[in-house]
Amino acid sequence: MDVFLLQFTEEKLGQAEKTELDAHLENLLARADSTKNWTEKIFRQTEALLQPNPVDHTGARIEEFLFEKLDRKLPSRTTNGELLGQYMLEAANDFGPGTPYGSTLIKVGESQRRLGGAEREFMQAASISFLTPLRNFLEGDWRTISKERRVLQNRRLDLDACKARLKKAKAAEAKVAAMPDFQETRPRNYVLSASASALWSEEVDKAEHELRVAQTEFDRQAEVTRLLLEGISSTHVHHLRCLHEFVEAQATYYAQCQQYMQDLQKQLGSANGEVFPNTLGVNANAPPAPAGASPSAAATLPLTPAPGGASASAMQADSLKIEEVQPPATGTRKAKVLYDYDAADTSELSLLADELITVYTVPGMDPDWLIGERGNQKGKVPVTYLELLS
Repeated sequence: MDVFLLQFTEEKLGQAEKTELDAHLENLLARADSTKNWTEKIFRQTEALLQPNPVDHTGARIEEFLFEKLDRKLPSRTTNGELLGQYMLEAANDFGPGTPYGSTLIKVGESQRRLGGAEREFMQAASISFLTPLRNFLEGDWRTISKERRVLQNRRLDLDACKARLKKAKAAEAKVAAMPDFQETRPRNYVLSASASALWSEEVDKAEHELRVAQTEFDRQAEVTRLLLEGISSTHVHHLRCLHEFVEAQATYYAQCQQYMQDLQKQLGSANGEVFPNTLGVNANAPPAPAGASPSAAATLPLTPAPGGASASAMQADSLKIEEVQPPATGTRKAKVLYDYDAADTSELSLLADELITVYTVPGMDPDWLIGERGNQKGKVPVTYLELLS
């Protein structure tokens, strides 16, 4: 270990040579590092998608760890949607399931429970088909690759240390060989010189042997590491298949949610007809509301007969004369304007966002329009641009 540390320190200081890996192995290492980094990010973010609350996520991981250590099956968790549905059903029983509010709470609560169940199934499917393979790679394959890379690094440091020792031994041997020949003039110096030459020759032979061994071990470890790194291609193929399964699970989940909400809308639509009779609906002929329009803009307003009896009833939308329309004795309401609206003709009333106007309807009008009054101004206004207040 001291040799490794010395070699590593000298390399960092630029005082020692470093054996470079071949280009193919370097590319494999870079590809493996990229795969690990992105897999880790995708894994963490997918966990956050399935469990947005970090506190809940940490608690869930601790619970999973404990049940795994106890070799027991992890119980299914109640989702937020299921919990909301449960609260709504309990509230409906408290308010009275026969009341309009209570009966609607039952319908919405059941739908929320179904949505929560679909969410739980999606979370389980995504965890099994997508998260588990990513986790297995990070905690299994990648740890093996990292271990073999550390071994390869140690083998390289050992190889370079052997190269450095051989280089020093050869330099010392050459220096001794370059000394003057004292065989005749100084016999004692000659004996010492010959002894030193023999020692350095022996040191060179030993260093060459260690270098050959280190080179063999390095080459063997490089091959092991290369085979592991080439397995990253198989990992990509496996993760691709898992990604397709994740998309399928997500598509199924959203399709279920859409179907549940459509069913709920149908139920609430028929219920609204009973709870709020004689209300205005919204049809395809209404002017489109701006993006982000609130559903409350299509609120309801009772139909109230206008003065004039039969003559008012005979009035048609196309021939409606605004100046002849009079507000009914009852049935007028205040409305808040949600968005600016420019009148298309003289029969319509231009609107400014957040202003308050008085609105009412008369028989024969398009149900997506109301008569609006502001001071001495009067004209047709679209329902989708209003929020009825009272």
